[in-house]
Amino acid sequence: MLLCPVRDCHMALGREERRLLCPRGHSFDVARSGYINLLQPQERRSKHPGDSAAAVAARRRLHDRGVTEPLLHAIAEMMVAGPRDIVLDAGCGDGFYLGTLARQTGFDAHGVDISTPAVDAAARRYRGCEWIVANADRFLPYADRSFSIVLSITARMNAGEFRRVLRDDGGLLVALPAPEDLVELCGAGRDRVVRTVETFAHDFTLVDQRRVATAADLDAAAVHDVLLSIYRPMRAQPTEAMRVTFSLDLLLFRAVSGRCRLWIGSRSRVRSGMCRTR
Repeated sequence: MLLCPVRDCHMALGREERRLLCPRGHSFDVARSGYINLLQPQERRSKHPGDSAAAVAARRRLHDRGVTEPLLHAIAEMMVAGPRDIVLDAGCGDGFYLGTLARQTGFDAHGVDISTPAVDAAARRYRGCEWIVANADRFLPYADRSFSIVLSITARMNAGEFRRVLRDDGGLLVALPAPEDLVELCGAGRDRVVRTVETFAHDFTLVDQRRVATAADLDAAAVHDVLLSIYRPMRAQPTEAMRVTFSLDLLLFRAVSGRCRLWIGSRSRVRSGMCRTR
């Protein structure tokens, strides 16, 4: 399933004990924690791309507090994964959502992220999954039609690559920060739903949409962890306990075959070609 990430290669990778090898001789070692680093030098814009170790640790502490449990439950209900599914989380971070759902459901789980500290943390905690360091914005190092479900949870989105690695009957679940997400810290955000649906309109049909929100009473340390775990600039640095809102817009798409295309209008979606509603 894994492909060589070297430019102009992309041949299948075979496993040999603690390394992966392609027919052209490109070799990639398996880290002690179990992840595989397929990130190429030209695919990084900084020496340490993605989440820092501090951000990863802060986000994990929030997950361990149970702050994101309602969000996890909503994602699980919407994706409806079963033991036979093969699931990719593109931009998996520390692996909380994918790893937890895989343990609960038993599906075959694969996570990819550009942050080495995040993927290392995921590999150490969720050993039943496969974890890859790679730049999903450029290339997902997997064979065509490898997955039955693709997740993108508050991560960058690559519509073309998502469609390439997703089976023709597959589902794509996108989670976006809703406008009221962290409103107490950052103010009201933008509604990203319409633009996101338009981004995926060429290859996907929107089949379900919902908003999930929860509020948590956090002490000063937890508030600081929230600030460490996000990229948005803060107007001030709160030092006291406060209630914080966490909210996601969840969009469930189905892959569209080559003979079926979707046009998004201001009020409705119109299908053309020979296409059945799933």
